[in-house]
Amino acid sequence: MEIIGRQLEQDRLLSKLGTNKSELIAILGRRRVGKTFLIRNTFENNLFFQFTGLHKSNLKDQLARFNIAISKIYPKNTQGPKSWFEAFDVLIQAIERSKSKKKKVIFLDEFPWMASNKSKFLTAFTDFWNSYATTRNDIVVIICGSSASWMIQKVLKNKGGLHNRVTDRIILEPFTLFETKKFLKKKNILASDIEIVKLYMTLGGIPFYLDQINIGESIPQAIQRICFVKGAIMKLEYEQLMESLFDNAAKHIKVIEILAAYPKGLQRELLLKKSKLQSGGGFTSILDELEHSGFINTIIPFGKNINEKIYQLTDLYTLFYLKYIAIPSAKKVSNWLQLFNTTTVNNWCGYAFEYVCMAHINQINKALKIDGIGTQASAWQTAATDAIKGAQIDIVIDRQDAIINICEIKFKEDPYIITADYAQKLRNKLAAFKHIENTKKSLFLTFITPYGITENKYSKGFVQNTVTLSHLFLE
Repeated sequence: MEIIGRQLEQDRLLSKLGTNKSELIAILGRRRVGKTFLIRNTFENNLFFQFTGLHKSNLKDQLARFNIAISKIYPKNTQGPKSWFEAFDVLIQAIERSKSKKKKVIFLDEFPWMASNKSKFLTAFTDFWNSYATTRNDIVVIICGSSASWMIQKVLKNKGGLHNRVTDRIILEPFTLFETKKFLKKKNILASDIEIVKLYMTLGGIPFYLDQINIGESIPQAIQRICFVKGAIMKLEYEQLMESLFDNAAKHIKVIEILAAYPKGLQRELLLKKSKLQSGGGFTSILDELEHSGFINTIIPFGKNINEKIYQLTDLYTLFYLKYIAIPSAKKVSNWLQLFNTTTVNNWCGYAFEYVCMAHINQINKALKIDGIGTQASAWQTAATDAIKGAQIDIVIDRQDAIINICEIKFKEDPYIITADYAQKLRNKLAAFKHIENTKKSLFLTFITPYGITENKYSKGFVQNTVTLSHLFLE
């Protein structure tokens, strides 16, 4: 089956079939991003054994399902294992009886869910890998889990028997706009680029979510059906998502909902104060887990250090859910078809489009023809003082060729017109940045807007670069 995008990931995975050693590969990524689909389709001719852990299940049930799975390749196994040590012993017997000379791919999906309380799963797996798999050169074990934090802490940062045992790790990202368009086209769904961007601002580039769109309906119709009607799949997704990823989801949800109210993000101390959670390792773990699971990003503002980094909620579906789907019943949105073209939604689109642009910084760099130059993208803002007015910059691209792109992002469905007043605001913004940062680099004012800008006396010679919708859809 054709896989949309993921070519680099596929190449890396397939290369492991040609090595002269056994491989242990960890696949990380947000739930619903397509990790299982990637592995099953990449290794459809080499998949020797696969097993998926059960969510919040006990040891007995996990082993019962494992026994059913192993029986498909080792029918002689009649007695079910009573521990994970016995389960991996049965897997070893199945491998030993295989006459195939090619590498055997063993896929353990939802790996963290197998490690139920007091099950000793990780100890048994470690024993299987260290005592058996590494003595051969024909085994590829792929472990995968939506709980990226668990995978990182228990596997990648393991200080025991799995320390430095992972031979490769792959982080699977959401689709880009290019891949989203290709995915929809494969489903025979016709949509313009601007409509795809609106869909992306609603659901993000999550393949499972995009797969809910049906042929023959407009994007607003699709959003209405999957997000707002009674029993809509995306109405229920948020709580299921949180519960499946985090043991104590209430604290994670609190942090997410606070960040949702601050589109530009918050520093750690202010976030801690607003959440009223206790400081220390527990709070740090919550932030790490949300970041590793693909819900928040950390941004170091231009001119600041790592201690001044900002936490920002960037999962587009979550942002949309909290803004429109999860609102109080008294203000409940019931018909997106009546709301989607209103001023309120248009204002929200402005913020969401900024997130889309930041997620496509590589495409922006290509459009600016600076993808071969070292760059660092960040945000910037300053409070008003006696000397200057307060200002904020959507994206600052600091380049190694003595130039800084000052990016102004505007979501408008026709060419943007710079007026005299707005031109003056832009000059004030550039002056504030130059004054505060005291930089000697040249500042290139760059507009990122779907259909470019209308050239007039205020834009000519002032705006150095324009990035449009077509650039964001670059591969």
